[in-house]
Amino acid sequence: MPVQYVNVDDFDFELPDGLIARHPPAQRRDARLLALTRDNLQHQQFPDLLSHVRPGDLLIFNDTRVIPARLFGQKDSGGKVEVLIERVVDDHEALAHVRASKSPKPGSWLQFDQGVRAQVTGRRDALFILQFQGCGSSQESGCGTLLDVLEQIGHVPLPPYIDRPDEVGDMERYQTVYAREPGAVAAPTAGLHFDDEMLAALEQHGVDIGYVTLHVGAGTFQPVRVDRVEDHHMHSERYQIPDTLVEQVAQAHARGGRIVAVGTTALRALEAASQSGGLQAGQGETDIFIFPGYQFRLVECLLTNFHLPKSTLLMLISAFAGQQRVMAAYQAAIEAEYRFFSYGDAMFIERQSGVGRPASDQKVHPCPE
Repeated sequence: MPVQYVNVDDFDFELPDGLIARHPPAQRRDARLLALTRDNLQHQQFPDLLSHVRPGDLLIFNDTRVIPARLFGQKDSGGKVEVLIERVVDDHEALAHVRASKSPKPGSWLQFDQGVRAQVTGRRDALFILQFQGCGSSQESGCGTLLDVLEQIGHVPLPPYIDRPDEVGDMERYQTVYAREPGAVAAPTAGLHFDDEMLAALEQHGVDIGYVTLHVGAGTFQPVRVDRVEDHHMHSERYQIPDTLVEQVAQAHARGGRIVAVGTTALRALEAASQSGGLQAGQGETDIFIFPGYQFRLVECLLTNFHLPKSTLLMLISAFAGQQRVMAAYQAAIEAEYRFFSYGDAMFIERQSGVGRPASDQKVHPCPE
């Protein structure tokens, strides 16, 4: 019997440009909610999430904090340069994407506002290694650590499809209200809909709340450039699972509650840390690639935004709820003029039957080394 491959084109759809949300709604909770349960499809408002979660459920949020990771400057030669920090390595060093008319060579310098400079010291695959001067222990310019520098001169790293310069309001709105661990260069956007009042309402409803940390990288927007899904290589991201969350998960299971991931980033961290069986505390890196055929180990419900055509995130939710059901739901959302992507509306999804809690030897689909 021939091997059946998953075709990237099966995850394509036509999205009118006017449905791309380029600005956030007036209030965080002013979003629509498309609920894809095992029984039906419901058009609702975001506060109606309370009708889908149950007392005893455990909602798990990603508490990563977006850093102002985009820098504009110039090379010593005078050419303009745009830098997007992918990962802060330490107080001086970062891995970054660099856009310029000609790629800077190792040993060259980049100049930014307020006298900040960075030397290109090498490459790591598609990323440049940048060593910033005057940060951390050297204190040559009094700027503090690299994170301090980014807070002073960096810009909010809005996704490319928003297609506008960042504004003052983005500093607050492209950030969850519970963000506390700096390191992401893209927001865990399902969490953008929550305000303090909504979090309090969940707790009053009897829902437990827990947190993971996964620092979202710019690779989350990387297009899939292969025909077969299996041939795509995922980017790697850092995550941390606290001991307290492992205990919360055990307690939720003991009382019959469900594990609800707020966002695909929280789901990826939870599934990555559950590959050996139960959820394991600790920190690590994951390049786990979830697409149809994956057997979920932990997460039973998912809150997420609407994702790009042919994206790995659309493949993930198709694995979670069934490809045909997800694509039909997306078509319904387009016809009903939902707002798409980071600043857009939300979906609540119940996992389809038959794709959860496999035996410990169940095959998974991490990215090949």
